[in-house]
Amino acid sequence: MKIELERRQLGQHLGPHPGPTLIAVAGIHGNEPAGVLAARRVFARLAEGDIQLHGEFIAFAGNVEALRQGIRYQSKDLNRQWNQTRVHEVRVQDPETLDAEDKEQLQILEEIEAVLARACGQVHLCDFHSSSASGIPFVLFGDTLAQRRFVRVFPIPIIMGLEEQVDGVMSEYWTRRGCITFACEGGQHDDPSSVDALEAVLWLSLSEAGLLAGAAATEVAKSIALLEHRRGGLPRVMEVVSRRAISLEDGFRMEPGFRNIDHARRDQLLARDRQGDIRAPTDGLVILPLYQGLGSDGFFWGRAVSEARMKASEILRHLGVDRLLGLLPGVERDPANPARFIVDTQIARLYPLDIFHLLGYRRVRERGHQFTVERQAG
Repeated sequence: MKIELERRQLGQHLGPHPGPTLIAVAGIHGNEPAGVLAARRVFARLAEGDIQLHGEFIAFAGNVEALRQGIRYQSKDLNRQWNQTRVHEVRVQDPETLDAEDKEQLQILEEIEAVLARACGQVHLCDFHSSSASGIPFVLFGDTLAQRRFVRVFPIPIIMGLEEQVDGVMSEYWTRRGCITFACEGGQHDDPSSVDALEAVLWLSLSEAGLLAGAAATEVAKSIALLEHRRGGLPRVMEVVSRRAISLEDGFRMEPGFRNIDHARRDQLLARDRQGDIRAPTDGLVILPLYQGLGSDGFFWGRAVSEARMKASEILRHLGVDRLLGLLPGVERDPANPARFIVDTQIARLYPLDIFHLLGYRRVRERGHQFTVERQAG
């Protein structure tokens, strides 16, 4: 589906008094138009004049040219370029050598930084997506306590650890810049109900961020009801255990029939590649199965998280128990990054990753006989 766009900014609504800011970015993948349509609906409703805002609400299209063409991207995935090194390179590179996504990224940076410069309160940023598989809307976020508190307002599945599985996503970059961020998958790309879901998430975001006043209660109540109905019998909170990374050479083929979040039983066939069958290691959850030509994520494997585990995690983090991790044999804090620990698996092989996950260290990367665990600041 192609989208007609005259410019990147989809709309702006300023309240009469200073307050918090909400930035929405929609369509950073050009084959995901639902967020653009959802934002347009909200601005049209605000234009009726009976709902007042405190602060600023502004929305941007992500990959403008890809949205116009109805393709995921032109040169490379725009939602994998958001790290400090790449951002610096785009800023200093000769403009003549920038590819299509470099130019898009540079413009997004300029637009959002202009919003940050004039903000009078906390800035919130939501990143709207859709998926190739059918299914229900869900929220993913970097596991900071502030972002946990914010996303609990949404009555749809909340997935922890998914953002940390992939490097260079936009929401993580803006978290590091001081924003409260989250991303939302609204459903299948061309399903009209995906637009409904993302519109509902946007109304609840405006409410939770503290922007809404006036006759907004009706929109909030409608949004809660819609999203509660969409969740069905899926768990309220989940966490990602692992990512199935793929390349073109793998010949990866997902088994048909999985929704964007779906239950799977131990030993159930999930996919195939050149090495053979890929089966479920335990009972669990398949998240974002790949049913499109482009992408490096075959699927993510997850499990439900109990309310008791959530509370225990928050208590331990408030107590600063993570300061003790460096005392464990084989575990040392990275001198170059205080938010990261280096774990020697030859010494610390008996430590389950659950210990680190409880304390918010969900970005796990292997380095030979070592691995690193890192969490976002906040």
